[in-house]
Amino acid sequence: MIRAAGVRKSFGEVHALDGVDLDVARGRVLGLLGHNGAGKTTLVNILTTVSRPTAGTVSVAGYDVLSQGAEVRSRIGVTGQYASVDEHLTGFGNLVLIGRLLGAGRHEAAARATALIEQFDLTGAAHQPSRTYSGGMRRRLDLAASLVGRPDVLFLDEPTTGLDPSTRIALWETVEALVSDGTTVLLTTQYLDEADRLADWITVLAKGRVVASGTSERLKADLGHRAVEVVLGQEGDLSTAEASLVTAGFRTHVDAERRTLTARVDTSAAVADVVRALDAVGAEADRLTVKEPSLDDVYLALTQSPAAQRDAA
Repeated sequence: MIRAAGVRKSFGEVHALDGVDLDVARGRVLGLLGHNGAGKTTLVNILTTVSRPTAGTVSVAGYDVLSQGAEVRSRIGVTGQYASVDEHLTGFGNLVLIGRLLGAGRHEAAARATALIEQFDLTGAAHQPSRTYSGGMRRRLDLAASLVGRPDVLFLDEPTTGLDPSTRIALWETVEALVSDGTTVLLTTQYLDEADRLADWITVLAKGRVVASGTSERLKADLGHRAVEVVLGQEGDLSTAEASLVTAGFRTHVDAERRTLTARVDTSAAVADVVRALDAVGAEADRLTVKEPSLDDVYLALTQSPAAQRDAA
């Protein structure tokens, strides 16, 4: 449903995208990760026909974005980083307007708007001006607006930025329901827990290039690292405990404010070695936790390590 091969986008001497490839099947969610300026929004703009690539080929829902832009636009929905609703119209009026612009008759547009108002739990505020909506309500209305045309492919560009946790979870559940009905989703996000929950496949961009691609589980297994987190008691000497771990061969990270030591461990046996190193200097742990690799670890490894930066340069 989404295919991109060798996509490049340059703005003068600046290369926002430098040979990006994507392939997303029907009913799947692609999570697109990357720091600000990595090229995520530029890529979304190309996929949604807002911008033209400098080089490469792109198709969405089987149609070429350059030569068949109208066909592409009729099959996609887009929710950007900021809610784009008409503040002077009611929530219901916003959805009816979009339905009419998409070619629906008056009754059809009203019926579709009513169904979406109910689906997104906006019934109580349906006939209130959207300028009176909370941030979460505006976000839900914006997502509803992107679904008026029953799109085959939905582009969500950081859709939950600034939302409270409960509203984020509600939107996640909505996206999951859409995918279960066969909608294909491309999701850009700064929230790694969001990508971990929603995405079937994750692609990480850095400086306009794909630096990693795979399932969340595979990326965590290949690039993440298990670690032991130790919280020392008030009587423990943090520097002495750290020195003992370093002497034992561990790479450590110290959070002095939290009195916490974190040591990377590659095997289960290494956990016991951490305990022995602490015992050797009489360091008492208030808490010891084994942390499995997370998508945060993968992201930081890919976007901040010197090797990753060289690969993306």
